[in-house]
Amino acid sequence: MCGIVGYTGFQDAYSVVINGLRRLEYRGYDSAGIVLDSNEDTLAVAKTKGKVDDLVAVSEHLKGRAHVGMGHTRWATHGVPSDRNSHPHLSNNGKIALVHNGIIENYDTIKTMLSGHGFTFQSETDTEVLVNLIQYFMDTQPALEFPTAVRYALNEVYGAYAITVMHEDFPGVLVVGRLGSPLAIGLGENEYFIASDASPFVEFTRDAIYLEEGHMATISLENGVDIRSITDNSKIEPAIQELKLNLEQIEKGGYEHFMLKEIFEQPKSIQDTMRGRLLVDEGIIKMAGIWDHLEKFSNAGRIIIIACGTSWHAGLIGEYLIEEFARIPVEVEYASEFRYRNPIITEKDVVIAISQSGETADTMAALKLAKEKGAFIYGICNVVDSSIARITDAGSYTHAGPEIGVASTKAFTAQLTILSLIAIKLGKHNGTLSNVKFVELITELDAIPKKIEEVLESTHDKVKEISKDFINAQNFLYLGRGYNYPSALEGALKLKEISYIHAEGYPAAEMKHGPIALIDENMPIVIIAPKRGHYDKIVSNVQEIKARKGKIIAVVNKGDVQVSAIADYVIEIPDTSECFSPIVAAIPLQLLSYYIAVYRGANVDQPRNLAKSVTVE
Repeated sequence: MCGIVGYTGFQDAYSVVINGLRRLEYRGYDSAGIVLDSNEDTLAVAKTKGKVDDLVAVSEHLKGRAHVGMGHTRWATHGVPSDRNSHPHLSNNGKIALVHNGIIENYDTIKTMLSGHGFTFQSETDTEVLVNLIQYFMDTQPALEFPTAVRYALNEVYGAYAITVMHEDFPGVLVVGRLGSPLAIGLGENEYFIASDASPFVEFTRDAIYLEEGHMATISLENGVDIRSITDNSKIEPAIQELKLNLEQIEKGGYEHFMLKEIFEQPKSIQDTMRGRLLVDEGIIKMAGIWDHLEKFSNAGRIIIIACGTSWHAGLIGEYLIEEFARIPVEVEYASEFRYRNPIITEKDVVIAISQSGETADTMAALKLAKEKGAFIYGICNVVDSSIARITDAGSYTHAGPEIGVASTKAFTAQLTILSLIAIKLGKHNGTLSNVKFVELITELDAIPKKIEEVLESTHDKVKEISKDFINAQNFLYLGRGYNYPSALEGALKLKEISYIHAEGYPAAEMKHGPIALIDENMPIVIIAPKRGHYDKIVSNVQEIKARKGKIIAVVNKGDVQVSAIADYVIEIPDTSECFSPIVAAIPLQLLSYYIAVYRGANVDQPRNLAKSVTVE
């Protein structure tokens, strides 16, 4: 949700910032801007509505003019996408520039106060209020140092933020602060980098500091990185971490889009997520986060899974898995609703948070509430040292690698892999899963990467062809039963996210309770119908759809006869245990959404109005 890049060093700041913004464009892409300190009389600013390429078109004249600068790519919160609402924002005196990710909740009150002191505002943003508040403190307290003025201002605002600020009277100095939104500092040789995540500087350094909640830092070549508490100015010793990210992971690698690359990476990402955890030859599952807290899980009155979007769909499948194998009651909650409905949480509860980025604002807020109530909290996320990873009592990282495409693909199947491992391990420990069934399940789970390779090889071209017939569709219906009801929800979400076609997912049995009224010869229906589970019921549902002339796209097991004979389009996937079928079935659903969107001319990696990491409520 907005991307920030900053640089001070010996390289051309313009090139470093622009290339960094390209890496972060998945975080927001409705406008972009850059500001450089070129040791001239004023800061050099360029900004525009649109993407980073649009920014380059209006700013190339700044190339080679400075060694210090910062930039921003925006996902609009306050104010429509426009040139004047783009970041960076300047203070009234033109000396201070600020870029910001987040929301200042009390901006209106501060704006009223500043207006009373003669400040004027050029934009509709909350960010412009903050940069002028910094000027206000410097104007009213002339002896105040620039970093102190930033700290004073941050102590007056409520909300979530990651900011980078520069002042023309303090050349070479960048001040950053963080509360609720991520910010990383890259440590190079005689140069420093700032970014919302490490991808903009991965080729320049392997050392980074992830700024903690409520901390700020003053960065300069002269004095290095000075980290302080925003509240009391106490000095903080930084924890320097070695980056695990590499440049190859964040490049497209010959694929047209990151989304397609990430779909094809799933055999590896699932294998990486199981590596060192699933030891089939030894007949064990090794997960330190679970092993160290087995009694917490075994004695839990219930498990509450909280998540948003695709992660919520993974949580629904996790509910099926844990209840079936471990026999522990599970509830799945939207994080955005959970914190506002005065939930009943006790010390006997285990709360599992699922988030790809580990920075999802609603999920973080729900976790904090659960922690205050005494629950044991467990995180499942993909980003090492993310906010959720730090706040939880224990957790498991997925090892999907960087996911750049906004529509989640490999993160989803990696989350399902972790949830499967947890459910099976708890079932074995609780004695609710026999040894025979345990061995059967871990053997089958171990085979999933190969089966996904098979799906990618056998269905890719066919799905690509099928997709051409639906580029003008206005609506889609996705149906599934049991474990594949959440698969239907996820398939529908993928389609509407990137193709902008309205789509809904339903339990197949619920079709007769309303959605069947929509079915006619113009309505495509995707039905997930593996041979396992409730197959006979699914056959009946398919027949009901056919009787109403619906266009049926069926995802079935190889060798299927009954559904294949009725469906208009058939996509075959390998047979697997019912509980793992959502992992395998996800692949053709992702490909279908991808190719329909491509043929409609949509930007699949940067769908309109969406951002990868939702760090504001």
